[in-house]
Amino acid sequence: MPQPEKLTTTVSTKGQVILPKTIRQHRDWRAGTRLTVEETADGVLLKRAPAFAPTTSEDVFGMLPFRGKPKTLEEMDEAILAEAHRHHDRD
Repeated sequence: MPQPEKLTTTVSTKGQVILPKTIRQHRDWRAGTRLTVEETADGVLLKRAPAFAPTTSEDVFGMLPFRGKPKTLEEMDEAILAEAHRHHDRD
């Protein structure tokens, strides 16, 4: 397998680095793309930052608390069926 071409860039006085156009195009990194920066034993690794922070179910439980008497499974099933009928009647 051939070695990829080694590209060179310069660090500015503000600590900015310009990524070569071929790399930006290959990765589809446009202006405003957020990247994570990791220091590794071999150098610095840049990766596209995730759109959302990782969460667990514990992080989101209770985000939309319900105030009132809890619904039974039968009540939930009836509400789903009623909404399906309402949606179907609309079409």
